[in-house]
Amino acid sequence: MKSHKLLTTAGIGALMFGMTSAAMADNWRYAHEEYEGDVQDVFAVAFKEYVEENSDHSVQIYRFGELGESDDIMEQTRSGILQFVNQSPGFTGSLIPSAQIFFVPYLLPTDMETVLEFFDESTAINEMFPELYAEHGLELLKMYPEGEMVVTTDEPIESVDDFQNKKIRVMTNPLLSETYNAFGATPTPLPWGEVYGGLQTGILDGQENPIFWIESGGLYEVSPHLTFTGHGWFTTAMMANQDFFNGLSEEDQQLVRDASEAAYDHTIEHIQGLAEESLDKIMEACDNCTVTRLDDEQIDKLREQAPQVEEAFIEMAGDQGAELLEQFKADLEAVTSDEE
Repeated sequence: MKSHKLLTTAGIGALMFGMTSAAMADNWRYAHEEYEGDVQDVFAVAFKEYVEENSDHSVQIYRFGELGESDDIMEQTRSGILQFVNQSPGFTGSLIPSAQIFFVPYLLPTDMETVLEFFDESTAINEMFPELYAEHGLELLKMYPEGEMVVTTDEPIESVDDFQNKKIRVMTNPLLSETYNAFGATPTPLPWGEVYGGLQTGILDGQENPIFWIESGGLYEVSPHLTFTGHGWFTTAMMANQDFFNGLSEEDQQLVRDASEAAYDHTIEHIQGLAEESLDKIMEACDNCTVTRLDDEQIDKLREQAPQVEEAFIEMAGDQGAELLEQFKADLEAVTSDEE
């Protein structure tokens, strides 16, 4: 009897331990804006794998369209339905006007090495942006570049004049509209789900996206002329609902930070050479696609329009935006001067 009682007590103890462990193990929900295998998905999967390999928690990933458009998943994150979200500042701009800084043309350099160094070392990125996001109930965990922006159109763009009156789809972002107004085009804000059809039917004349997204989304099928303007990079941000994050144990908060760092390192490695690979796939699949890289003279003409977009940014973002822009430029100067 005594040994039976001991076994029973041990069994109950094991069961209670298992129940406690199960109760402490959560399923975290994480949504992003892209398709399976795209850059945000690569980040999300790496984050999930790190969390699940180093804890009892699990992570459920929701890809583009599964929970709605970008605005929907941000709303769900802020309300606590989702714990994590990956969203471009292009969509966050209506919530956080200063986040639109990435759409000031010709602010970022064009070569990847310098861009990555900037993201690693920038005070604006690593100190100021987390404070801006925190004001809106968001814990900014990582901000990172995905790729250089490329314009696709129904006809080749070989000079600044070719932009005139072209209906270019932009994200629902006021500053991006200002950029294409400055370029002489007609910016047309549309959610992503309507872009392919808009290009196919002629409602749109073109759009901009990083090259991997143009390839994976099949945009080249209905918008076959690709133009490299060098005007900017697509940037995104991975963040958590702040109430959720603050409610985690110190151990789990560190787990989330470590998983974000591991995902960042993996993703930065992933994007090396991704643009060239994606462009090769497009050209192999598309007989009528063309690629134009604007020469220095044409790029200088577009660059001349940047100051008016900067003025529009400061008008939208106020003193906070002006301070951020000043720090942004100082950070860029520090990175580029190191290379000289």
